[in-house]
Amino acid sequence: MLKVHFTAGTRAGRVVWLLEELGLEYEVNIMPFTKEGLKSPEHRSRHALGRVPVLEDGDISIFESGAIIQYILERHKDGGLKPKADSEEFPYYLQWFHYCEGMVMPPMNQVVVQTILLPPDRRDENVLRQAQNLIAKSLVPVNDNLADKDYLVGDFSAADLMLGHSCFMANRLGCVSDDMEHIKNYVARIEARPAFQKAITLGE
Repeated sequence: MLKVHFTAGTRAGRVVWLLEELGLEYEVNIMPFTKEGLKSPEHRSRHALGRVPVLEDGDISIFESGAIIQYILERHKDGGLKPKADSEEFPYYLQWFHYCEGMVMPPMNQVVVQTILLPPDRRDENVLRQAQNLIAKSLVPVNDNLADKDYLVGDFSAADLMLGHSCFMANRLGCVSDDMEHIKNYVARIEARPAFQKAITLGE
């Protein structure tokens, strides 16, 4: 059975969300967001940096949420939740699938560091403001793309698992302005999905 090493409020939510959407059986190891939980020798044997998610599938153990999602789709659901490779939508599916980690998440990581992880006396308002500006800029193409559709590329797909999760996190951190109404509506649609609700509340 698939096993997910998981911490609430992290990219591991994407993996549990996918498993719930697909109706696959899985085990979950919920770990606290602490040095003792994530940086333990046991967990470092799974991920040298002590991070989540990590997926175990028999003798296979892999990390990185995007890689895990692609692995599950190919090995356990026959390529579901994505357009066919010869379809017109497939190139844009790939684009948005990878856009979150390439463009949205790097500055969002800085926002999390500057508002949550660092103690107040070590935070830098200039770094925070720059990161917030970069997130806002990176979300403009996403908002434009969603102007005439419910999901990023046709029907709900794994691109929404990746970038949709990032949009949800950006909105929760106050980085989605009210004028980005298409993203606001998109996040509301995502939040209404039962599989997402289970994933996002797990471990809280």
